[in-house]
Amino acid sequence: MLLRPVRDREDDAQAVRFVADAALPAPASPCGGPHGDAPLPAPAVRRPHHARHLARTDPGGCWLAEDAAGRPVGVVLSTRREGTWGLSLLAVLPEARGRGVGGALLGRALEYGRGCLRGIALVPPHPVAARVCRRAGLELHPATRLTGKVSTASLPAPDGAVAGGGPKDRDLMDSVDRRLRGGAHGPDHEELPRHARLLVTDDFAGSGYCYLSGGTGGTGGTEGSEVRVELLGATSRRLATRLLTAALGAAGEGRRVRIEGLTAEQQWALDVGLAAGLEPGTAGWVGLRGMRPPSPYVPCAAFP
Repeated sequence: MLLRPVRDREDDAQAVRFVADAALPAPASPCGGPHGDAPLPAPAVRRPHHARHLARTDPGGCWLAEDAAGRPVGVVLSTRREGTWGLSLLAVLPEARGRGVGGALLGRALEYGRGCLRGIALVPPHPVAARVCRRAGLELHPATRLTGKVSTASLPAPDGAVAGGGPKDRDLMDSVDRRLRGGAHGPDHEELPRHARLLVTDDFAGSGYCYLSGGTGGTGGTEGSEVRVELLGATSRRLATRLLTAALGAAGEGRRVRIEGLTAEQQWALDVGLAAGLEPGTAGWVGLRGMRPPSPYVPCAAFP
């Protein structure tokens, strides 16, 4: 087995996607089947443009495992952002499990994060994922997801102004990140707006931001696809409520929406989602090291 860095190339991005897709559990098995059937943490990281972005920003934290024939059999993607380490993806092909591939990849990611006081990952509801994150020193905080079709008629109007964001809001977003998770997302705020719609709010009470991908009929997805709240952070629950309310309104009546990674500290998000007709369900854990659950905060699978 050979470990090598993931390169900022399309063939490497497709190799990452191939491994992650092949490691996914069968759709008919909601519990993920045998204990090794799920990648960590979520399908969102399989997007080739995200893999290439992480290869550029974190070459020391992104590794492919290849067999003797040069075929990819495992992958790990991890990040460092101002002292906060993030585990974005760890996946191994079923036929390569039990050979130390996952442990070797995780070791490279942990070495890359050495010196980071904080760590974060979205963890799927599979025993193997829980074991991996505990080995990485993460505490597991049970998480909820919200899914379903939006009912805009039952949503109140946002209690303040929410506008479309852009490059001028980078400092605002980095400041919110530092307050919530101890480290700004930095270059991730250059990548996400290329594929998702950015909403921001900023007034005398504080500030916040939210990314929406898919289904908005504009930047970030195709009409009719599921809308995802990719990442949301704010300096208060009131502003977070404002942003999520505006985001669900922007998604549109009857559009399917998914919001992942809601810890017990995100009751404000549950209130907004339930008011919009979304349904809650269990969704694994948010893994944290050296930090309390950020709030108000909705993490992104690719850039937690």
